[in-house]
Amino acid sequence: MEHTEQSRSGRKAGDRGVAARARAAIRDSGLAQREIAARMGLDETKLSKSLGQTRRFTAGELLALASLTGVTVDWLLTDDHVETGVAAPAEGLLPGTHDESDAHALRRRTIVEHAWRLFAERGLSGVRISDIAEAAGVSNASVHYYFSSKQDLFAEALPYSVKLAFDRQSAELPQISDPVERLRTLIRMQLPTDDIVRAEWSIWMQTWVSVVLTGDEQAQHSGSYQRWWRTVREALADGQASGAIVDDGLDGLTNALTAFVDGLGIRVLTGLITTEDMTAQVDHFIERFLLAERKNP
Repeated sequence: MEHTEQSRSGRKAGDRGVAARARAAIRDSGLAQREIAARMGLDETKLSKSLGQTRRFTAGELLALASLTGVTVDWLLTDDHVETGVAAPAEGLLPGTHDESDAHALRRRTIVEHAWRLFAERGLSGVRISDIAEAAGVSNASVHYYFSSKQDLFAEALPYSVKLAFDRQSAELPQISDPVERLRTLIRMQLPTDDIVRAEWSIWMQTWVSVVLTGDEQAQHSGSYQRWWRTVREALADGQASGAIVDDGLDGLTNALTAFVDGLGIRVLTGLITTEDMTAQVDHFIERFLLAERKNP
Protein backbone atom coordinates (compact mmCIF):
# COMPACT_ATOMS: atom_id res chain seq x y z
CA MET A 1 0.00 0.00 0.00
CA GLU A 2 2.83 2.39 0.84
CA HIS A 3 4.39 1.84 -2.58
CA THR A 4 1.03 2.45 -4.29
CA GLU A 5 0.48 5.68 -2.41
CA GLN A 6 3.99 6.83 -3.25
CA SER A 7 3.37 6.03 -6.93
CA ARG A 8 0.13 7.99 -6.91
CA SER A 9 1.84 10.88 -5.19
CA GLY A 10 4.61 10.80 -7.78
CA ARG A 11 2.12 10.83 -10.65
CA LYS A 12 0.28 13.78 -9.14
CA ALA A 13 3.53 15.68 -8.70
CA GLY A 14 4.44 14.85 -12.29
CA ASP A 15 1.05 16.01 -13.53
CA ARG A 16 1.52 19.30 -11.70
CA GLY A 17 4.87 19.75 -13.42
CA VAL A 18 3.49 18.90 -16.87
CA ALA A 19 0.54 21.25 -16.41
CA ALA A 20 2.77 24.11 -15.24
CA ARG A 21 5.15 23.66 -18.17
CA ALA A 22 2.25 23.35 -20.60
CA ARG A 23 0.85 26.65 -19.32
CA ALA A 24 4.25 28.27 -19.72
CA ALA A 25 4.63 26.89 -23.24
CA ILE A 26 1.22 28.24 -24.27
CA ARG A 27 1.91 31.59 -22.63
CA ASP A 28 5.17 32.00 -24.56
CA SER A 29 3.91 30.57 -27.86
CA GLY A 30 2.37 33.72 -29.30
CA LEU A 31 -0.95 31.88 -29.65
CA ALA A 32 -4.10 32.19 -27.56
CA GLN A 33 -5.18 29.14 -25.57
CA ARG A 34 -8.36 28.74 -27.63
CA GLU A 35 -6.30 28.77 -30.83
CA ILE A 36 -3.94 26.16 -29.39
CA ALA A 37 -6.93 23.97 -28.55
CA ALA A 38 -8.40 24.42 -32.04
CA ARG A 39 -5.13 23.54 -33.75
CA MET A 40 -4.77 20.49 -31.52
CA GLY A 41 -8.28 19.40 -32.50
CA LEU A 42 -9.12 19.41 -28.81
CA ASP A 43 -12.14 20.87 -27.06
CA GLU A 44 -10.98 23.93 -25.13
CA THR A 45 -12.68 22.63 -21.99
CA LYS A 46 -10.54 19.48 -22.11
CA LEU A 47 -7.39 21.56 -22.57
CA SER A 48 -8.38 23.73 -19.61
CA LYS A 49 -8.89 20.62 -17.46
CA SER A 50 -5.45 19.31 -18.41
CA LEU A 51 -3.88 22.67 -17.62
CA GLY A 52 -5.78 22.68 -14.32
CA GLN A 53 -4.54 19.16 -13.44
CA THR A 54 -7.98 17.52 -13.45
CA ARG A 55 -7.28 15.65 -16.67
CA ARG A 56 -4.07 14.08 -17.99
CA PHE A 57 -2.68 14.92 -21.41
CA THR A 58 -2.56 12.00 -23.82
CA ALA A 59 0.67 11.22 -25.67
CA GLY A 60 -0.83 12.58 -28.88
CA GLU A 61 -1.89 15.81 -27.17
CA LEU A 62 1.59 16.33 -25.73
CA LEU A 63 3.04 15.80 -29.19
CA ALA A 64 0.65 18.33 -30.74
CA LEU A 65 1.24 20.85 -27.96
CA ALA A 66 5.01 20.60 -28.33
CA SER A 67 4.75 21.07 -32.09
CA LEU A 68 2.55 24.14 -31.80
CA THR A 69 4.50 25.88 -29.05
CA GLY A 70 8.04 25.04 -30.16
CA VAL A 71 9.07 23.21 -26.97
CA THR A 72 9.96 19.51 -26.81
CA VAL A 73 7.82 16.77 -25.30
CA ASP A 74 10.82 15.90 -23.14
CA TRP A 75 10.71 19.41 -21.64
CA LEU A 76 6.96 19.19 -21.08
CA LEU A 77 7.28 15.89 -19.27
CA THR A 78 10.20 16.70 -17.03
CA ASP A 79 12.83 19.32 -16.34
CA ASP A 80 14.93 16.82 -14.39
CA HIS A 81 16.06 14.78 -17.42
CA VAL A 82 14.98 11.47 -15.93
CA GLU A 83 15.80 8.32 -17.87
CA THR A 84 13.16 7.81 -20.54
CA GLY A 85 14.99 5.47 -22.91
CA VAL A 86 15.07 8.23 -25.53
CA ALA A 87 18.46 9.75 -26.32
CA ALA A 88 18.31 13.55 -26.23
CA PRO A 89 19.80 15.58 -29.08
CA ALA A 90 23.11 17.26 -28.35
CA GLU A 91 23.15 21.03 -27.99
CA GLY A 92 22.59 22.79 -31.30
CA LEU A 93 20.78 19.88 -32.96
CA LEU A 94 17.26 21.16 -32.30
CA PRO A 95 15.69 24.20 -33.99
CA GLY A 96 17.47 27.32 -32.79
CA THR A 97 16.07 29.70 -30.21
CA HIS A 98 16.52 33.44 -30.42
CA ASP A 99 16.18 36.43 -28.16
CA GLU A 100 12.98 37.75 -29.67
CA SER A 101 9.35 38.43 -28.88
CA ASP A 102 6.73 35.69 -28.80
CA ALA A 103 5.24 37.04 -32.03
CA HIS A 104 8.59 36.87 -33.82
CA ALA A 105 9.26 33.37 -32.46
CA LEU A 106 5.86 32.22 -33.72
CA ARG A 107 6.49 33.70 -37.17
CA ARG A 108 9.92 32.05 -37.32
CA ARG A 109 8.44 28.65 -36.38
CA THR A 110 5.71 29.07 -38.98
CA ILE A 111 8.22 29.83 -41.72
CA VAL A 112 10.41 26.86 -40.77
CA GLU A 113 7.47 24.45 -40.66
CA HIS A 114 6.17 25.44 -44.10
CA ALA A 115 9.67 25.53 -45.60
CA TRP A 116 10.30 22.05 -44.17
CA ARG A 117 7.21 20.68 -45.87
CA LEU A 118 8.06 22.29 -49.19
CA PHE A 119 11.68 21.10 -49.08
CA ALA A 120 10.46 17.58 -48.31
CA GLU A 121 8.01 17.60 -51.23
CA ARG A 122 10.06 19.43 -53.89
CA GLY A 123 13.67 19.40 -52.77
CA LEU A 124 15.90 22.39 -52.09
CA SER A 125 16.31 23.34 -55.73
CA GLY A 126 12.58 23.10 -56.40
CA VAL A 127 11.56 25.65 -53.76
CA ARG A 128 11.73 29.44 -54.01
CA ILE A 129 11.64 31.95 -51.19
CA SER A 130 8.37 33.22 -52.66
CA ASP A 131 6.90 29.70 -52.36
CA ILE A 132 7.82 29.60 -48.68
CA ALA A 133 6.45 33.08 -48.07
CA GLU A 134 3.15 32.22 -49.74
CA ALA A 135 2.75 28.98 -47.79
CA ALA A 136 3.57 30.68 -44.49
CA GLY A 137 1.31 33.65 -45.21
CA VAL A 138 4.10 36.23 -44.98
CA SER A 139 6.02 38.43 -47.41
CA ASN A 140 9.33 37.58 -49.07
CA ALA A 141 10.87 40.34 -46.98
CA SER A 142 9.64 38.65 -43.81
CA VAL A 143 11.36 35.39 -44.77
CA HIS A 144 14.59 37.27 -45.47
CA TYR A 145 14.25 39.07 -42.13
CA TYR A 146 14.63 35.75 -40.30
CA PHE A 147 16.81 33.84 -42.75
CA SER A 148 19.58 35.27 -44.90
CA SER A 149 19.17 32.72 -47.70
CA LYS A 150 17.28 29.64 -48.80
CA GLN A 151 20.27 27.51 -47.76
CA ASP A 152 20.17 29.10 -44.31
CA LEU A 153 16.52 28.13 -44.05
CA PHE A 154 17.19 24.60 -45.31
CA ALA A 155 19.75 24.25 -42.51
CA GLU A 156 16.78 24.36 -40.11
CA ALA A 157 15.07 21.45 -41.88
CA LEU A 158 17.10 18.65 -40.30
CA PRO A 159 16.86 20.02 -36.72
CA TYR A 160 13.10 20.34 -37.26
CA SER A 161 12.96 16.68 -38.35
CA VAL A 162 15.03 15.68 -35.32
CA LYS A 163 12.61 17.52 -33.03
CA LEU A 164 9.60 15.76 -34.57
CA ALA A 165 11.16 12.32 -34.10
CA PHE A 166 12.43 13.14 -30.59
CA ASP A 167 8.99 14.40 -29.57
CA ARG A 168 7.24 11.37 -31.00
CA GLN A 169 9.55 9.00 -29.16
CA SER A 170 9.42 10.95 -25.89
CA ALA A 171 5.62 10.92 -25.91
CA GLU A 172 5.18 7.21 -26.64
CA LEU A 173 8.14 5.14 -25.48
CA PRO A 174 8.28 5.86 -21.72
CA GLN A 175 4.77 4.43 -21.36
CA ILE A 176 5.83 1.00 -22.69
CA SER A 177 7.39 -1.26 -20.05
CA ASP A 178 8.06 -4.35 -22.17
CA PRO A 179 11.49 -3.87 -23.81
CA VAL A 180 10.70 -5.81 -26.97
CA GLU A 181 7.44 -3.97 -27.51
CA ARG A 182 9.26 -0.70 -26.87
CA LEU A 183 11.85 -1.64 -29.53
CA ARG A 184 9.13 -2.59 -32.02
CA THR A 185 7.28 0.66 -31.34
CA LEU A 186 10.45 2.73 -31.71
CA ILE A 187 11.20 1.22 -35.11
CA ARG A 188 7.60 1.34 -36.35
CA MET A 189 7.15 5.01 -35.46
CA GLN A 190 10.15 5.80 -37.68
CA LEU A 191 8.86 3.90 -40.72
CA PRO A 192 7.67 6.20 -43.56
CA THR A 193 4.05 5.13 -43.24
CA ASP A 194 2.48 8.61 -43.10
CA ASP A 195 3.09 12.02 -44.65
CA ILE A 196 4.98 13.44 -41.67
CA VAL A 197 7.49 10.62 -41.37
CA ARG A 198 7.88 10.39 -45.16
CA ALA A 199 8.76 14.09 -45.12
CA GLU A 200 11.33 13.45 -42.38
CA TRP A 201 12.87 10.72 -44.53
CA SER A 202 12.97 13.07 -47.51
CA ILE A 203 14.90 15.66 -45.50
CA TRP A 204 17.29 12.97 -44.26
CA MET A 205 17.93 11.72 -47.79
CA GLN A 206 18.60 15.24 -49.05
CA THR A 207 20.98 15.80 -46.15
CA TRP A 208 22.81 12.54 -46.92
CA VAL A 209 23.26 13.69 -50.52
CA SER A 210 24.55 17.07 -49.36
CA VAL A 211 27.09 15.38 -47.09
CA VAL A 212 28.29 13.14 -49.92
CA LEU A 213 28.61 15.98 -52.43
CA THR A 214 29.84 18.86 -50.30
CA GLY A 215 30.39 17.72 -46.72
CA ASP A 216 28.59 20.88 -45.58
CA GLU A 217 26.09 19.09 -43.34
CA GLN A 218 28.55 16.54 -41.93
CA ALA A 219 28.60 17.67 -38.29
CA GLN A 220 24.85 18.29 -38.11
CA HIS A 221 24.04 15.00 -39.82
CA SER A 222 26.45 12.96 -37.70
CA GLY A 223 25.16 14.34 -34.41
CA SER A 224 21.52 13.98 -35.41
CA TYR A 225 21.97 10.41 -36.63
CA GLN A 226 23.84 9.45 -33.47
CA ARG A 227 20.82 10.51 -31.41
CA TRP A 228 18.65 7.99 -33.32
CA TRP A 229 21.39 5.34 -33.11
CA ARG A 230 21.74 5.78 -29.33
CA THR A 231 17.97 5.49 -28.85
CA VAL A 232 17.94 2.19 -30.74
CA ARG A 233 20.96 1.02 -28.76
CA GLU A 234 19.25 1.82 -25.44
CA ALA A 235 16.17 -0.13 -26.51
CA LEU A 236 18.31 -3.13 -27.46
CA ALA A 237 20.28 -2.86 -24.20
CA ASP A 238 17.06 -2.97 -22.19
CA GLY A 239 16.03 -6.04 -24.17
CA GLN A 240 19.34 -7.75 -23.46
CA ALA A 241 19.06 -6.93 -19.76
CA SER A 242 15.66 -8.65 -19.68
CA GLY A 243 16.96 -11.67 -21.61
CA ALA A 244 14.61 -11.04 -24.54
CA ILE A 245 17.27 -9.86 -27.02
CA VAL A 246 20.21 -12.01 -28.13
CA ASP A 247 23.41 -11.61 -26.14
CA ASP A 248 25.58 -10.39 -29.03
CA GLY A 249 27.68 -7.25 -29.33
CA LEU A 250 25.37 -4.30 -28.68
CA ASP A 251 27.01 -1.92 -31.15
CA GLY A 252 26.93 -4.56 -33.87
CA LEU A 253 23.24 -5.25 -33.31
CA THR A 254 22.49 -1.53 -33.37
CA ASN A 255 24.44 -1.04 -36.60
CA ALA A 256 22.70 -3.98 -38.24
CA LEU A 257 19.19 -2.86 -37.29
CA THR A 258 19.65 0.81 -38.15
CA ALA A 259 21.35 0.00 -41.47
CA PHE A 260 18.51 -2.40 -42.33
CA VAL A 261 15.90 0.27 -41.56
CA ASP A 262 17.84 2.92 -43.52
CA GLY A 263 18.10 0.74 -46.61
CA LEU A 264 14.44 -0.22 -46.58
CA GLY A 265 13.37 3.39 -46.03
CA ILE A 266 15.27 4.47 -49.14
CA ARG A 267 13.57 1.68 -51.11
CA VAL A 268 10.16 2.88 -49.93
CA LEU A 269 10.80 6.48 -50.89
CA THR A 270 12.12 5.48 -54.32
CA GLY A 271 9.09 3.25 -54.97
CA LEU A 272 10.89 -0.10 -54.97
CA ILE A 273 8.82 -1.51 -52.09
CA THR A 274 5.72 -0.49 -50.17
CA THR A 275 5.52 0.62 -46.56
CA GLU A 276 3.68 -2.64 -45.86
CA ASP A 277 6.65 -4.56 -47.28
CA MET A 278 9.02 -2.57 -45.10
CA THR A 279 6.96 -3.13 -41.96
CA ALA A 280 6.80 -6.88 -42.57
CA GLN A 281 10.53 -7.13 -43.28
CA VAL A 282 11.50 -5.15 -40.18
CA ASP A 283 9.23 -7.34 -38.02
CA HIS A 284 10.81 -10.45 -39.55
CA PHE A 285 14.32 -9.09 -38.92
CA ILE A 286 13.56 -8.46 -35.25
CA GLU A 287 12.00 -11.89 -34.76
CA ARG A 288 14.61 -13.83 -36.74
CA PHE A 289 17.82 -12.11 -35.68
CA LEU A 290 17.21 -10.18 -32.46
CA LEU A 291 14.83 -12.15 -30.26
CA ALA A 292 16.71 -14.57 -28.03
CA GLU A 293 13.95 -17.18 -28.04
CA ARG A 294 13.96 -17.35 -31.85
CA LYS A 295 17.74 -17.41 -32.38
CA ASN A 296 18.39 -19.92 -29.58
CA PRO A 297 15.19 -21.97 -29.24
